[in-house]
Amino acid sequence: MVWFLFYIHGDGLLFLCPLPTPVSLCQNDGRLRLSRQGVIFKNSKTGKVDNIQASELAEGIWRRVALGHGLKLLTKNGHVYKYDGFRESEFDKLSEFFKSHYRLELAEKDLCVKGWNWGTVKFGGQLLSFDIGEQPVFEIPLSNVSQCTTGKNEVTLEFHQNDDAEVSLMEVRFYVPPTQEDGVDPVEAFAQNVLSKADVIQATGDAICIFRELQCLTPRGRYDIRIYPTFLHLHGKTFDYKIPYTTVLRLFLLPHKDQRQMFFVISLDPPIKQGQTRYHFLILLFSKDEDISLTLNMNEDEVEKRFEGRLTKNMSGSLYEMVSRVMKALVNRKITVPGNFQGHSGAQCITCSYKASSGLLYPLERGFIYVHKPPVHIRFDEISFVNFARGTTTTRSFDFEIETKQGTQYTFSSIEREEYGKLFDFVNAKKLNIKNRGHKESMPQSYDEYADSDEDQHDAYLERMKEEGKIREENADDSSDESGEETDESFNPGEEDEDVAEEFDSEVSASSDGGSDREEKRKPAKKAKIVKERKPRKKPSESKKGKDPNAPKRPMSAYMLWLNASREKIKSDHPGISITDLSKKAGELWKGMSKEKKEEWDRKAEDAKRDYEKAMKEYSEGGKSESSKKEKSKKKKQQQQQGKGKAERKAAPSKALAKSPAKQLGESFKSKEFVSSEESSGDNKKEVGAGGAGGAPAPIWQLWLYVVSC
Repeated sequence: MVWFLFYIHGDGLLFLCPLPTPVSLCQNDGRLRLSRQGVIFKNSKTGKVDNIQASELAEGIWRRVALGHGLKLLTKNGHVYKYDGFRESEFDKLSEFFKSHYRLELAEKDLCVKGWNWGTVKFGGQLLSFDIGEQPVFEIPLSNVSQCTTGKNEVTLEFHQNDDAEVSLMEVRFYVPPTQEDGVDPVEAFAQNVLSKADVIQATGDAICIFRELQCLTPRGRYDIRIYPTFLHLHGKTFDYKIPYTTVLRLFLLPHKDQRQMFFVISLDPPIKQGQTRYHFLILLFSKDEDISLTLNMNEDEVEKRFEGRLTKNMSGSLYEMVSRVMKALVNRKITVPGNFQGHSGAQCITCSYKASSGLLYPLERGFIYVHKPPVHIRFDEISFVNFARGTTTTRSFDFEIETKQGTQYTFSSIEREEYGKLFDFVNAKKLNIKNRGHKESMPQSYDEYADSDEDQHDAYLERMKEEGKIREENADDSSDESGEETDESFNPGEEDEDVAEEFDSEVSASSDGGSDREEKRKPAKKAKIVKERKPRKKPSESKKGKDPNAPKRPMSAYMLWLNASREKIKSDHPGISITDLSKKAGELWKGMSKEKKEEWDRKAEDAKRDYEKAMKEYSEGGKSESSKKEKSKKKKQQQQQGKGKAERKAAPSKALAKSPAKQLGESFKSKEFVSSEESSGDNKKEVGAGGAGGAPAPIWQLWLYVVSC
């Protein structure tokens, strides 16, 4: 008889009692398909497929489990497969199917629910069964055992941790009572049975081969990789990792975009753990030019027998080829390489960003993989739909969004617009559901149409920049108006000069005949023309030149304040980054910043705005007094110019009179401004001038004042 003690990690529960149902260490959803050829189960989480041929089936058991009914299948080579989630009504259908196609009786066996904690341990294939009488109490798949240690009368089994389960079984201790048989230790016999089938991570001999100082991107560092028959050992300066081959799901060999390096990616489930960080992918980076000669620590017969021609004792070639070849032979998994996709630059990948980190997206034949921080692998059968979205920072790029059937969304941003056609054709050829395919305006034939398809979408940052630009232009216009420029009616001295010259023209007829002279006298005097001076359009360069250097500077926005404070940090995190890439990176970081952090910079921007408004108010009051002084000085200059013009105009008629003394002495001078007043018919006429009456001509200075007053 054997007693057992469970330790379950989760709520820290420790109890001494048997479980009424089998212990399920790792359960995953999936699809089970029964056909005449055999049983096929596909894991929904990992995509791993269990294919059981009908000729390999040895036994089938139907039993009641915790959440319904389950099916247990045993093969002839000792493997055990368990599936549950069946309904009781499905037993008859399954029993008939097994009998007719597999020639196998589906037996019904009940579990023991007595509540005892002692019984008999049986090892059958990859399964440890704890039975009471003829009925099993629980079963443990030995492939889940990570460590087996022995004590005086105890055997302790430790298990691989299941990260997806809230509560997982960590340890089981069995008490093995001593027996009277000589030469046989029951504790050692128990441990040997477990170790022969368990996935124990411990070195049981020399390594098959060792690769020294390999560059590892995830987890980051330089590691020595020791290849053992059942597990992989990563030895670094700080950390060590032991990876069982059974936890390896897939292998990827991906060429870098620069065509000089290669990525070798190992997908793990469950992942390796460093503190609270879990690594689901092991990513190695190799140079194509690095070669190696490798000798396996096995004789040629063992190599031939174990690997069947896939490996030889002595091999040489590129380092990445040797590592991938050895891993493929030991893990017994195919290596996935990029398919027929070819981007705009000729590479088999696309440069993009995911979660503010730049990386490479590889379209594969059955999915997408992104390397390297953080690595993401998405299978096509997981994808609900994909979406092509316009870039948030610039129209020179776009975003590629993927949403899975579980509702998880992945956004790969900053993809160059030249890659749009290639990626769209690839997605369309794989018959993936494109979210915006049905909308004509949102799914164009080319990226140029696509880039302008959603111009009407609101962009808060762009609108804010536009408003700040308008305010800046208005302030520039206001400052130019305050500097003394006239925008209304103004004095035009040239046109008045023409009128005055006409008034004192020497060619004016002075005859006393009543014909044409009277008609001229009856004409009304010309009014001084008022010309509205148009304000010329100012070029941007002129407005900038005329801007007062003493005027307060416009306050910066919250984004610009943050950028000035963070620019040096971005440069230090990305040495050698260009100005364009720095702007893109800053936009992405600002977009991904939390609301609380943005509010801090918004408050700083508001404080700067209040200080600017206060300074602008003080500047405007001081500027008005200066502008009034400028206006007074300008008026003074105009008056001086007018006085100078008067003196010149007074000198003009005196010269004309000096040239014609006969007219001055014998005839009376008649100005255009004389008004004829006919009070009686005949020759009885009264002529009134601007400066007197009774026909006497007014002095010249009076005529000048009259014209000016008009």
